[in-house]
Amino acid sequence: MGRITARKRVTRITVGGRTNRRDDLLAVEEPLEIRIGRAPLAVTMRTPGHDVDLAVGFLVSEGVISRGDQVAAAIHCASDEGENTYNVLDLTLANGVPQPDAAARRDLYISSSCGVCGKASIDAVHTRTSHPVADADLRVDPELLIRFPDRLRAGQAIFEKTGGLHAAALFDARTGEMIVLREDVGRHNAVDKVVGWAAREGLLPLSGLVLQVSGRASFELTQKASMAGIPVLAAVSAPSSLAVEHAANAGITLVGFMRGDTMVVYAGAERIADGTAGQAVERGADRVSEQTTTAD
Repeated sequence: MGRITARKRVTRITVGGRTNRRDDLLAVEEPLEIRIGRAPLAVTMRTPGHDVDLAVGFLVSEGVISRGDQVAAAIHCASDEGENTYNVLDLTLANGVPQPDAAARRDLYISSSCGVCGKASIDAVHTRTSHPVADADLRVDPELLIRFPDRLRAGQAIFEKTGGLHAAALFDARTGEMIVLREDVGRHNAVDKVVGWAAREGLLPLSGLVLQVSGRASFELTQKASMAGIPVLAAVSAPSSLAVEHAANAGITLVGFMRGDTMVVYAGAERIADGTAGQAVERGADRVSEQTTTAD
């Protein structure tokens, strides 16, 4: 697994039972400094792997680029101390692509739980998308949609070993085919990795796909879906109020609390193919919202 996982000695305690020492696998969390033309842009805490996808997806989310071919090159380079730890990635934008201005650069690092913590101002997160989805002509079969969380979970190879990673995947809204899956300690990084992969494959906008995430749906995830032209965002757990507000304003269908055969549609219920889905899924809302959810 390389630097994706790390083996550590731990103490396992069973109350009223035995205490023993054993090795345990942990998900690795390390900083990645993203540079544009050697100038620092942001530092994100991430699980190493698919770093170029992560950086390209981040640039799409920030509105720096709108297509993968607007990045001409990417290379891991040495840190300021002179050692190449593969934690610094320098990207070169294609000719004619404007460099991000100083206001777009993060004042602080981005933690694995918050992708907008370092924004210079709250207004800056409302980035204008090049791929609007409000008029996207798409219908999703709820019987197909409700299968995505289990298929996402089945594809989480590193989570299976560590229990410590989020995941994001893109599914074809019509066939249910999983297009790509990525894992990371940060849910926003997992999304950036799938968006960055899609951008590099020339697939933007992602107008016929569903973005399925393993945790809750925050504002930043609806923002990233909007910037990539994704019309449907589905989450295993709850959305935030701002996520619902942004999804409604952007024309994104936002689904949460996907448990068993129930789901709750918070915005854009008209895209759920069953004409009664908007009412049917809400009948389970009170019951599923009382269940314990993953905060991160």
